[in-house]
Amino acid sequence: MRHLVSAQPWGTPPHPGRQADLGRLDPLAAAAQERAQFTPVHGSSVDRFGPASQYRWCLDAPRYPPHPRAMDTRHGLLADKVAFISGAGRGIGAAAARLFAREGATVMLAARTEDQLRSVTDDVRSAGGTAAYVLCDLGDPAGVRAAVNRTVETFGRLDVAFNNGAGIQSPGPMDELSVEAFDSLYAVNLRGVWLSMVAEVAAMRATAGRGAIVNTSSVGSLIANPELPGYGAMKRAVNSLTASAAATYGPEGIRVNAIAPGATLTEMIHEWAEESPGLLDALAAGSALRRTAEPAEVAEAAAWLLSDRSSFVTGEILRVDGGAAA
Repeated sequence: MRHLVSAQPWGTPPHPGRQADLGRLDPLAAAAQERAQFTPVHGSSVDRFGPASQYRWCLDAPRYPPHPRAMDTRHGLLADKVAFISGAGRGIGAAAARLFAREGATVMLAARTEDQLRSVTDDVRSAGGTAAYVLCDLGDPAGVRAAVNRTVETFGRLDVAFNNGAGIQSPGPMDELSVEAFDSLYAVNLRGVWLSMVAEVAAMRATAGRGAIVNTSSVGSLIANPELPGYGAMKRAVNSLTASAAATYGPEGIRVNAIAPGATLTEMIHEWAEESPGLLDALAAGSALRRTAEPAEVAEAAAWLLSDRSSFVTGEILRVDGGAAA
C-alpha cells in the first residue's frame, strides 16, 4: 500500500489550504521514510498541497494510526474550535449548541428570539462550556454579517459554522402559497444561507485561515415536495450553493457540506403537525427505522462534518433521514 509522506521537517506549519497536516505521521512511517526508495510524484493531485517535490510515495511504509487527538475523546470532536450557529434558539440548532460545546467548541449562538438564546446559552455555561449569543434575523443582510463579525470580536476567530436557521411555510399546494410567503422563504432559507456563507468565509480567511461550514438542507429537497413546495425549492437551492461553495473555497482549506434531515421532532415540525393531524405517524412510517429523529441525532451529523474527522469530505449533502429516501 502506498502512503503519502512529507519530506518537510517535523513541526513545519502546513502549506496554506491543505486539508490536513500531512507531516504529522507515526514515527514508524518516519523510519520507513529513512530506508525506503522514493520516486517523486510530479504533476499529481499532490500539487494542490504545495510543490510536488516535497512529497513522495513511500512504498513500504506501514499503516500509521490516526492522530493521537483523534483517539483521545477527552479532547472532543470540536476541541479548540470557535463555532457560529444560526437558528440556535431551539430545535436542531439548540441541540447543536449543547453538543458542540460538549465536544470542546466555543460557541456563538444566533437567532431572533432572545429568551430562547439566553436559555440555551445558560445551559451550555452551566455544563461548563463557553458560549455567547447575538440576535440575528437571517432576512437582514447587515444583521447577518454583524452576527458573524460578533463571533470574531468576542472569541478572536471563526473556525466552523452551522447555518441552521430557517423559516417554514403552511402546508399546501404551490398555487395556494402567497407571493409574500414565497419571498419570505427566499429571504431566510436561501438568501440568508448565502449571506451567512459569504460572511463566514471572509471571517475564516481573516482569522483561522481555513475552516468548515455545514448548511441545513432537508430530505424534502431531494424529492418532490407537494406539501412544502416553496420550502423544498429553497432547500434544493441550498444544495446547489453548498456544492458551488465547496468547489470555490476548497483550495483555501474551507470545506462546505450540508445535512438533509428527515422527520425530526423540532418545534417547527410540531407546528406543522398541528395543521396536519396524523403527520408524525405518517412520517415515522415512511422511515426505514420506523421512527422520527431527535434533534440531537441530527446535530451529531453536523458535528462530524465540521470536525477534522471528516477532513476529506466536502460538497456532500448528507441525508440524516432514517432511510426515508433510501
